[in-house]
Amino acid sequence: MTVNGNEKEQAGGPELTCPMPLTHHDQITLGHGSGGKLTAELIEHVFYPILGNPTLLRGDDAAIPPLRPALEEGDSLAVTTDAHIVRPLFFPGGDIGRLAICGTVNDLAMVGARPLWITASFILEEGFATADLERIVRSMRQAADESDVIVVAGDTKVAEHGQVDGVYISTTGVGRVPSGRQTSGSNARAGDAVLLSGTIGDHGIAVLAARGELAFNTEIVSDIAPLSGLVEAIYATGAEVHTLRDPTRGGVAVTLNEIARQSEVAVVLTEEQIPVREEVEGACELLGFDPLHLANEGKLVAFVPEESASTVLDAMRRNDYGRDACRIGRVEAEPGGRVLMETGIGGTRIVDMPAGELLPRIC
Repeated sequence: MTVNGNEKEQAGGPELTCPMPLTHHDQITLGHGSGGKLTAELIEHVFYPILGNPTLLRGDDAAIPPLRPALEEGDSLAVTTDAHIVRPLFFPGGDIGRLAICGTVNDLAMVGARPLWITASFILEEGFATADLERIVRSMRQAADESDVIVVAGDTKVAEHGQVDGVYISTTGVGRVPSGRQTSGSNARAGDAVLLSGTIGDHGIAVLAARGELAFNTEIVSDIAPLSGLVEAIYATGAEVHTLRDPTRGGVAVTLNEIARQSEVAVVLTEEQIPVREEVEGACELLGFDPLHLANEGKLVAFVPEESASTVLDAMRRNDYGRDACRIGRVEAEPGGRVLMETGIGGTRIVDMPAGELLPRIC
């Protein structure tokens, strides 16, 4: 074999060693997940410049964010974790990066927490475009800034080509629950009004359209949004907030059934009051979907006492992410654990959870 231009017999020639890996800037390689030089370069060239903050830039194995002034006496901590998978990674209205931050922020907000810190773990596919990774991380930073939350720690692994669909992101969020807030899926009470912050099904249809799985073109964009500001607007009214929930996978139907079962109450909806965009309704009719089963990523349902409903609705409508807020139903004592729909023709039907895989996984 030839080594440095000289013919050497393998047995008697110099000992051969594996060359230093070449730096790849355009695509992710297995070396970027090795923990060595390429990993350091990826962190220094992509993650630090975009997500950088004093806590993250310390570069330690664990983040030590300051508890003061983040927490005050009487506060509680809320912690949530989530994994994010979506195809395609980029779609009208958002991408997997915005989805990761907003999903985590919203889970914290739904228990009354003010989001503080997020950690993010990335599993990247060998060959994934570095430019796309940068785009995703920038989207995360934008959503984090909007939510007043910081990414304080992270991790990156690289899987061989074909083992990952581009990138998966796992996040953990920590938030502060101010003293006195007691919001839970188990706190819905008979007599509550059920409020919804806007139209349903936008995210589900936007992602399906981006895949080319609809038989027509649509202008629908995903509703992905951080809802912590909307939640604070609700609390600022001084109303007693019994339950908050964001209807993501499985849509409004799954969310309300979970609440009805947790609280052992009946949720009674009025069909004509549930807001659905015309384009979403048309897609559902064509594909045989129920808008109540479609995923949302920027909507919430709120259960508040009847006497506070108008005040809370007014506050929601003054927020950018609650402009189309409306009342969609009420809570009754019986039959416990059920969601019912009062239809436009005067009947009543049961709204159940979808059985099996209703449509391709989108989040």
